[in-house]
Amino acid sequence: MECFYGTLVSNIALGGHFVGLCHHCRNSLLFMLQGKGLFAKRSMKKGETIFIERPLVSAQFLWNTLYKYKACEYCLRALETAEGNARRLSGIPGLSLPHPELCRVRPEQHQACPQCQVMYCSSECRQAAADQYHRALCLGPSEDDPDHPINKLKDAWKSMHYPPETSSIMLMAKMVAMVKQAKDKAHLQKLFTHFCSRTANEEEEIAHKLLGEQFRGQLALLHSLFREALYDDHLSRWFVPEGFRSLFALVGTNGQGIGTSSLSQWVHACDALELPAQQREHLDSFIDQLYKDIEKETGDFLNCEGSGLFLLQSSCNHSCIPNAEASFPDNNFLLHLSALCDINQGEEICISYLDCCQRDRSRHSRHKILRENYLFVCSCPKCVSQMDELDVTSEEEEEEEGVAEGETEGDEMEDEMTDV
Repeated sequence: MECFYGTLVSNIALGGHFVGLCHHCRNSLLFMLQGKGLFAKRSMKKGETIFIERPLVSAQFLWNTLYKYKACEYCLRALETAEGNARRLSGIPGLSLPHPELCRVRPEQHQACPQCQVMYCSSECRQAAADQYHRALCLGPSEDDPDHPINKLKDAWKSMHYPPETSSIMLMAKMVAMVKQAKDKAHLQKLFTHFCSRTANEEEEIAHKLLGEQFRGQLALLHSLFREALYDDHLSRWFVPEGFRSLFALVGTNGQGIGTSSLSQWVHACDALELPAQQREHLDSFIDQLYKDIEKETGDFLNCEGSGLFLLQSSCNHSCIPNAEASFPDNNFLLHLSALCDINQGEEICISYLDCCQRDRSRHSRHKILRENYLFVCSCPKCVSQMDELDVTSEEEEEEEGVAEGETEGDEMEDEMTDV
């Protein structure tokens, strides 16, 4: 993990607790990990960076890759230049961006795996991937062979999990590959046990919605292909049916979405420019029109997208009125957790497991999403204050359910499977 100075942060055990210590400013203790929860060690101001964390493992979504969103296979940094990205998304091949010097992508530094030609943003990322997992996953000349076991696994996943994507079977594959290549296999497996992997909450009588009877056939197929492609004696417990279900639940419950974009980074750099009023107006008008062109051509899918497992971020509990949020401003997989408001010393640091639209839904709708995907009943201040409301479904969800009622049973299963 790293602090806002970009220096390493240690987890230091103090009587069963863990604190984040910045080696650059040793007196700046920002947070304390206590059980399943993160608490402020000192007061923090709105907008302050609480921590910066590198994922234990991450992977780009498979459909996102197929649709030519080019990202570093290791850190998910967008590989297209801002101008190239804008041309593809807008469908305007001759488009030229003003201030091209603000684009931080450096194509001359990109490197491919010499065996399978998978791309990386730098020699450092290529080497890190090779050292951690890629030697076990590299397909070499079979990269495009549809009959290779790993490609069969990818194709099966894509047939069950359509955009908008929220997870990837390759996150699970990389976990296996990391253990295969690790010198200390027991230590790495222990790290993965820090993530919640239960398939049901017996106390609340909740089961993960994707592990129900209606998906047994799909899960059985994925399990069979996963075992064929990746089996390892050191991880035999992950390859039995119940272990695979737990691994599936671990990724579905803990996976944090990652989005990177060279174009977005260029726009933010343009916003920071100090320009005369007329030039500022002209630049803003250009960017506004660009986004209109992109929306017309591409819609809402603008970013390189994937997901990752973050040890510290996954320790943050949920609130429907969060006081912190995650972002990826470095155009790679480094997660920045920032305060959404002033946070007092001793206050719990909470994020939201729901997106902005979901948080605006009724208490009943929010609880339905949280129960089915995260196996708990929320008791945050917002939910407690709305306890007397009728258990009604938000209008948006009623519309979705209305559409679903007109689908065949197979279509419903297909759509539900996309909601890991």
